[in-house]
Amino acid sequence: MKERKEPIVIAIDGTSASGKSTNARLVAKALGYVYVDTGAMYRTLAWYCLKKGLDVHDPKVVAAACRKWKTRLECVDNSVRLLVNGYYPEKEIRTAETSAATPAVAAVPAVREWMKKTQRACTQFGNLVMEGRDIGTNVFPETEFKFYLDASLEERTRRRAADGVKENLALRDQRDSQRAAAPLMIPLGAVVVNNSGQTPKETSELILAEIRRRLAQRGAAASKPSS
Repeated sequence: MKERKEPIVIAIDGTSASGKSTNARLVAKALGYVYVDTGAMYRTLAWYCLKKGLDVHDPKVVAAACRKWKTRLECVDNSVRLLVNGYYPEKEIRTAETSAATPAVAAVPAVREWMKKTQRACTQFGNLVMEGRDIGTNVFPETEFKFYLDASLEERTRRRAADGVKENLALRDQRDSQRAAAPLMIPLGAVVVNNSGQTPKETSELILAEIRRRLAQRGAAASKPSS
C-alpha cells in the first residue's frame, strides 16, 4: 500500500500591511497550491459576534460564541473559505466595523485554539500557502517552509493609506506581539524578508526561489539510496 504524502504547508507570517496576503496569493498561484487567509477567519468570527449583538471585548462571551457557531470549510478556486451556517460573508468581513472588532476577538485564547484546529484541518484540500500572524509559531510550527514578512512602519502606513485605511500600525504591532495567546513573533527557522521598496513580484519571486530550492533539496534527499 502506497504511503500517503503529507501536504506541504508554506507559512507566511508578518506584521500588518507587510504584504502577506498579496504575496501568499502570488506564491500559491505560482505553485498551484491552495491559499488560506487566516485573518479572514478571525474577521468572520468578529462579524458573527457583531451580527449577534455580542460584546467583542468580553472574552467569555466571544469564546462561548466560537464554541457554538455552525461552520464548515470549503475550497473554491484554490482558496479556502470559512462558512457560517452555509454562508460566506465575503464583503461583510472587510467593513471598518469588523476590522475594528477583529483584534479583540483574535486575542481570546479559546478562539486561537479553535482557529488552530480549524486551520490545521485545511490540509484536507492539499498543499497550502497559509498566511497570518502565528502560522509558523503556533499553527504549523513543524513546517520547514516558514517566511516572515516585514517593512518599515512608514512604508506599511503608506500601503494602508493607499487602500483607504487609517490605522495605528505601531499600536497594532504592539498589541499583536504582546498578547498572551500565540503572540506575533518571528518563527524559529523562518526566512525574514524586509520588503520595503520591493514590488510584490520581487518579494514573491524571492520567496518562490527559496521554496523551490528547498523542494529540490528534499527531492534529492529522497532519491538517494539508503545505505
